[in-house]
Amino acid sequence: MSNGFANGDINGITNGKANGHRTEALNLSIMGIGVEYPPHRVGPEALQTLADRYYPKSPALTKVLSINRFTGIETRASIAEADHPLVNQPDAPSITELNDYFREEGVRLSVSACRKAISEWGGSVDDITHVVSTTCTNSANPGFDHFVVKQLGMRSTVEKILLHGIGCSGGLAAIRTAANLALGMSFRKKAARVLILACEISTLLVRSELDSIDKDQTVRIGVCLFSDCASASIISNDVGEEPAAYPIYEILGWRHEILDDTEKDLGFDVDPLGWKVVLTPRVPQLAAAAVSPAFQGLMESLPELSNGGKVPSAAEFDWALHPGGSTILTGVEQAMKLTPEHLRASYEVYMNYGNSSSATIMSVMNKLRGMDDGKENVIACAFGPGIALEMMALRRPTRLLAEDVD
Repeated sequence: MSNGFANGDINGITNGKANGHRTEALNLSIMGIGVEYPPHRVGPEALQTLADRYYPKSPALTKVLSINRFTGIETRASIAEADHPLVNQPDAPSITELNDYFREEGVRLSVSACRKAISEWGGSVDDITHVVSTTCTNSANPGFDHFVVKQLGMRSTVEKILLHGIGCSGGLAAIRTAANLALGMSFRKKAARVLILACEISTLLVRSELDSIDKDQTVRIGVCLFSDCASASIISNDVGEEPAAYPIYEILGWRHEILDDTEKDLGFDVDPLGWKVVLTPRVPQLAAAAVSPAFQGLMESLPELSNGGKVPSAAEFDWALHPGGSTILTGVEQAMKLTPEHLRASYEVYMNYGNSSSATIMSVMNKLRGMDDGKENVIACAFGPGIALEMMALRRPTRLLAEDVD
């Protein structure tokens, strides 16, 4: 399962304490966040329109369309509307067509999100040392990050990593990977400025999903949930950082683990027409049950958050939970004895934009930092194929808390 080093517990190296690292030992900060949604918002009626247009009525399709009306999502961010030519061909778009579209529109969204994050940070693209990217809706080589880096005008020697196979947990996994890279640079006493990027275009898979519902008579709810987005952030290890630079979040620690015997519950299978969502009814229950022990383990690795030796409760944190679906949000809320207020950013992103897979978590973090009455500490959490759990403890700097009060 998990161990100290896998959970970001590097304190044995940095300060000699074997049961947790102190906040100042990491010196990792998120300095900028950028989120770019495409221009269109589609409501539940968009799926109904395409279903009525191309598919006969059937028990499975009727069930999916019923679920579609009650997901809790008012609109999903989409690169295209229901009348877009690509989803109105006689057949579902091929993986080649999907790749070509991602190469244009996915890269465009990504560049915009990155520029927003870089602008907020205030540094130069020449100072970026690493780029950690992820997507589950494109698998071309070179990866989409290659073209993003070129359009941003980065150095040819910038170190790139493209993460694959991690789905909805990808955004937080990319932040974790970036944090570990930055810590390696700190050990070498070198500056690290890591650009993190997640981009997903899911909505163009609608015809492929409807094909499977019609052919196999299976209830596939992913087609009701997923949306499009690119999000980016900048992590600094503070080495050589300008004194006037202000972090959005300080990274305190993290935890990663795999839930046993869950490989078939959550996934994104390769298909001749792109990819097919795997999402069993067990996922909300599995997610809710896994959060509490993961939270306890993370808190035990961060003794500086304890009050007189007492581990803080989940309710003492704001939560940036990946909104995988309404039952995941309410399940974790109940399991951790939270209120909707703790998860207000997750609910708002879910309701207004839907689930944009790996790109969603940074959108939630971005939304949360602008909300009033914020708590000092934040737990970010996401689930991906495996099932993999990602959890990270963050601190909102005192300056930002004061701005909330003002």
